[in-house]
Amino acid sequence: MRACKEEQVEDLKTEVRRKLMVVTASSPSQLLNFIDAVQRLGVAYHFEGEIKEALQQIYGTFHDGSAMDGDLYNIALRFRLLRQQGYNISCEIFDKFKDEKGGFKETLILDVQGMLGLYEASQFRVHGEDILEEALAFTTTHLKATVESLRYTLTEQVSHAMKRPIRKGLERLEVRWYLSIYQDEASHDETLLKLAKLDFNLVQSLHKEERAIFQELDFATKLPFARDRLMISMMHMVRYYRSPSRIHETLLYGTLGCVQRN
Repeated sequence: MRACKEEQVEDLKTEVRRKLMVVTASSPSQLLNFIDAVQRLGVAYHFEGEIKEALQQIYGTFHDGSAMDGDLYNIALRFRLLRQQGYNISCEIFDKFKDEKGGFKETLILDVQGMLGLYEASQFRVHGEDILEEALAFTTTHLKATVESLRYTLTEQVSHAMKRPIRKGLERLEVRWYLSIYQDEASHDETLLKLAKLDFNLVQSLHKEERAIFQELDFATKLPFARDRLMISMMHMVRYYRSPSRIHETLLYGTLGCVQRN
C-alpha cells in the first residue's frame, strides 16, 4: 500500500514539476501563486531546486524596474516569497501605494486579497522599516473591521492570519488547514492538490512511526526525568527539519534534546 502511494507521489511530482516549468516561462503572476501554494501545502521540499531557480529569476527583475509593476497582492506576494528565501528586498516597492499625505491609500481597503498579502508581507519587516510598520497597523485595523462581511474562504484566511500569520506558523501543522482552503479555491491546481493530500498522509504515517519508536525506547521508564519533554523536543525538531525525508535527524536530535535539557 505504501509503495503504491509513493509511486503515485513520484508520478504527481513529475507533473507538478512540468507545470512549474511552464508557469516559470509564461506568467510571473501565476508563478508566484504556484510557488506560494506549493510551499503552503507542504510539498516544497520536493522542488527545492526548481523553486530556488525560479525565485532567483524573479529577484533579477528588481534590477530592470519591473518589480514595481503589478497590483498590491502580487507585489506583496513577490516581496514575501523573496524575503522568505533570504533575499534583501527593499520595502520601497510599497511606496506606490501611499497617497500625497504619506499614508496608505484608502482605496486599498476594498482590495481585501491585496490587504491580506500586505499584512503577511509586513511580518517580514526588519528594524527601521517604518513603511512596513505602518502597513501592519493599516492592514490589521481594516482587515479586522471587514472580516465578518467577507465570503467564507476569505473570512477564514483573514481570521487565521490575524491569529497566526504565515511567518509564525509551523509548516507541518499549517498544511492541514491550508489544504481545506486551497481545495475550495476555484483556481486550485488539481494535480498539486492530489500531491499535497497524498504527501500529507505519507508524512503523517512517518510521524506515527516516530511515535512508535519513542514508545519502544520507553523513555518514561528508563529516563523518567525526560518524560515530559519528548513531544516538545520532537516539535522543535519538526520546525528545524521540515523535510519528512530527514526523519532520522528528527529522531536523533529530538532524543538528544529531551535528555540534554535536563
